[in-house]
Parts: sequence; C-alpha cells; structure tokens
Amino acid sequence: MKNTILFLVMFTFLVACKPKSTEKASSEHQPVSFDQSTVQKIDIHSHYRYSREYLPGLFKKWNMRSVLVDVSTQDSTGIVRSWDTYLTHAESYPNTFFLCSSLIGTTIDSPDFEQRTIERLHKEIEEGAKMVKVWKNFGMVTKDATGDFIQIDDERLQPIWDFLKSKGIPVMAHIGEPEQAWRPLDPNNPHYGYYKNNPQYHAYQFPEIPSYKTIITARDGWIERNPDLQILCAHLGSMSHDVDMVAARLDKFPNMYVELAARFGDLASQDSKKVGDFFKKYQNKILFGSDYGNGTPEDMLTKDELFKEQEELDANYDRLWRYLSSKDSLEIRGQKTVGLELPIDILHKIYFQNAVDFLKVE
Repeated sequence: MKNTILFLVMFTFLVACKPKSTEKASSEHQPVSFDQSTVQKIDIHSHYRYSREYLPGLFKKWNMRSVLVDVSTQDSTGIVRSWDTYLTHAESYPNTFFLCSSLIGTTIDSPDFEQRTIERLHKEIEEGAKMVKVWKNFGMVTKDATGDFIQIDDERLQPIWDFLKSKGIPVMAHIGEPEQAWRPLDPNNPHYGYYKNNPQYHAYQFPEIPSYKTIITARDGWIERNPDLQILCAHLGSMSHDVDMVAARLDKFPNMYVELAARFGDLASQDSKKVGDFFKKYQNKILFGSDYGNGTPEDMLTKDELFKEQEELDANYDRLWRYLSSKDSLEIRGQKTVGLELPIDILHKIYFQNAVDFLKVE
C-alpha cells in the first residue's frame, strides 16, 4: 500500500513538472493564481506629463515601464504639445519611461511642410522617440487650405511615412473614434461620459465631420499602402465595440497591431468567451495600454490629492490586470463582466514581449 501511494505521488509530481509540448497547448492551459509582479509590463500608451514622488515606487510594484505618448493639438495660439515635459520626465527616469513623438497635419499645404516635419521628427528620434503618434485630428479636426478634412491616407503625408520606414520607427495611429461618436448619447454606453464632457468630439452633433466608415476606410487604405511601416492602432483601432472587426483587419494587414488603452469597457460589454478567444488567437499582435496619465504639476496638488491620485491609479491598474488575468466579476466603465483568465504566457506577451519586439527595446 505504501509503495502504491509513493508511486502515485511521484507520478503526479512528474506530470505537473512536464513542460508543455507546443504553444497551443500552453495557451489553452488555465492559469493558477499568481502574483502580478512576476509579469514584466510595458504600458504602451500613457500620458504622465509630470513627475510624481510616488510614481517610481508604484511602477516598481507593478514591475512596469511606460511609453509617454505625445499628442499634437491646435488652438488659437498654434500647435500645442507635451513633448518637452515628457522629455524632461523621461530623462529623469530613463529606466522607467520611453518616448513617443507626434505628428499633426496643420500647414500641410505649406511648401516646406515635409521638410520641417521630417527635420523635427529626426531631432526627436535622436532625443529618444521610439514611436510617432498620429491622432484623430486626421479625419475629424484638421483641414487643408481647401477646407477639406485631412485623412491619414493623404498622399502629401507619404514622404513622412517613407522617412519613418527608413529609420525603423513605428507609428501609433489613433484614427477615428468609437462608433458611438456618430450616434446619439447613450447613458449605457461606456463612452457616454467622455462625449458628454467632450462634445467637440461627438461627431453626431457635427454633420460636416466625415462618417465613421469614411475615416476607417482611409485608415485601412493607408495601412495597406504602407506594408513596410509597422502600425500600432491605438484603442483597438477605433473598432473596440466589435472584436470581429478588429480580427478582420489583423488577418488582412500583417503590419498592423492593436493596443487596448481606454477601451476595456467596450471589451467588457461583449461576450467574455468571445473576447478571450480573440486574445488567444491574436496574442502576438495585442499590446497592453492604459491611457492613464496626469496633467498637473506635483507642486500644485496637496498631499491628500496626491495620495488619492496614487490610490486611484493603483486601483485602475489592478482592475485591468484582474480583467485580463482572473475570472473575477468586474465592472469596467459601467459594464458588468467577468475576467478573461488568460494564461500567463499570453499575459507575458500582451503586457511585455509584444511591446519589446514592436519598439525594438530591451
């Protein structure tokens, strides 16, 4: 009897220790509980404009680095950016932050637009930019001299894409908005609060803004015409309401990747099994992003405000981690769901390895 028990114990141990023979088998294995800090992370999409005393410790806790993503906008004073403050922040914490530059189509009609833009991007790449972002101003905001909205597939932008290809610099593309932007406000939609507070981007109120289909079609054409340009479609490519739409593009365009920032609510509104299957199938083309950040210098906040900010940020990262790694019941942007319980090998890719490969960093 004792020999039988000993044999069963040894057999169980050997089976448990046997490595998975294929990636598919590993991906189908349901994870056991594990500490999030064992998974290295890169938040591919953040906006930490100003330093915080607590940030290094918080990022250490999460075993995480982050990409500071610049955004170019235009107001009455001209083009507004965050590049200089991001550069200062990244230089202060070089082991924590990467940099992403940006591009806006303002003055595209000027004879020197191409030269000026390439010279600036070259300078910022030399300063450390690993990526360049284009924003939803293409298609929805910025117009050329004729009054037409500039789409991302505009041929006048092609020399810039060619330059970035030559430098091996990928593009983060936030083109378009969620489909909800072209519909009446719906309190049950995860984007209700955003468009209520930012009505300038609620396209439903501005019939002159091109349709959702027009903008997405221009984006797709741009990707197809630049197969050698690595493109990270921010916010699940503005198709986050339907993972089938995302999947169709990932199948069609080998140079297209997606990141998740600020679209977890859309995922939570869909069937968890379907979303989980999407992650498993496209595990090599999905990157973690949060869109978290700050816009106020530290010395303008009280200790209590900073403490609350830290707590909320920590809780937000925890919520996203639980959605991806556990089968907990959760609520994300008003959407009740259950976690995807992705295996640890897929979490490693989404949180870290895919970003390392895409940005060509260590």
